[in-house]
Amino acid sequence: MIAWLNRLVDVVEEGLTEDLDVVRLAAALGTTEYHLRRMFASLAGMPLSEYVRRRRMTVAAADVLAGSSDLLGIAVRHGYGSAEAFGRAFRSVHGVSPGQARRHGGPLRTQPRLRFRLTVEGADPMDVRIVSRPAFRLAGHAARVPLVHHGVNPAIAQHVASLTPQQHQRLKALGDAEPHGLLAVSTDLDPDRREGTELTYLHGVAVTDAVPVPDDLDVVPVDAGTWAVFRAAGPYPDTLQSVWAATATEWFPSNPWRLRPGPEVVAVLDRADDLSTATVELWLPVEAG
Repeated sequence: MIAWLNRLVDVVEEGLTEDLDVVRLAAALGTTEYHLRRMFASLAGMPLSEYVRRRRMTVAAADVLAGSSDLLGIAVRHGYGSAEAFGRAFRSVHGVSPGQARRHGGPLRTQPRLRFRLTVEGADPMDVRIVSRPAFRLAGHAARVPLVHHGVNPAIAQHVASLTPQQHQRLKALGDAEPHGLLAVSTDLDPDRREGTELTYLHGVAVTDAVPVPDDLDVVPVDAGTWAVFRAAGPYPDTLQSVWAATATEWFPSNPWRLRPGPEVVAVLDRADDLSTATVELWLPVEAG
């Protein structure tokens, strides 16, 4: 995995003025666009699209400061159809317009070229099992919420708090499939997992086709497939977020599996009354790499 991430960085560098064909590159590397984008974002700490934009504007800044070309010519050379579009992209990275940067020499925010390296970690074993599941459904109460990488997601907390004890009990009685119990489901995520982008969050349960789902509940169909199930216990939600990070930095690079499209499911197996600590399972849809 490290090798193809570095190849991705090389391809970005070779074609900074061109649109990056991630689908074609992923196929050439023997992986999928979905897995490639997710692993890049997890390990680089930024979406692939954001890295490309920063690198493009880092290189473009040198042309701007050189002053040997007009701004429209620089914009076209770096893949933009107009000086206005180039100016917006330039300001979004550097915080100043190209004209201001040329007059004052900056300030400029440089994005160094990334290079991924393998570090030996994994001193703490990960509790994981591989599960094959037939098709099932996730039923519950859904809401569109922004993606938050660290700490409590206020929108999710508000959504769950708005449900009555009776609604929770009804959901518990409805569930008849694994993952068991009340579930926190994230689906329709941005491919690059950019913080602040919207996703669909469903507070619900897993059900088979034999269960009639009330009309007032939302339903997410789930295809048959394989899941990697990670179990962890500790402060919530910090432990869960740490486990997700460890899947990218430790588990996927060491195992012949890759992420496939599908919902990410968290099952809370045990919890403190105030949910400050919990034992959870993180279900990630995977396929053989």
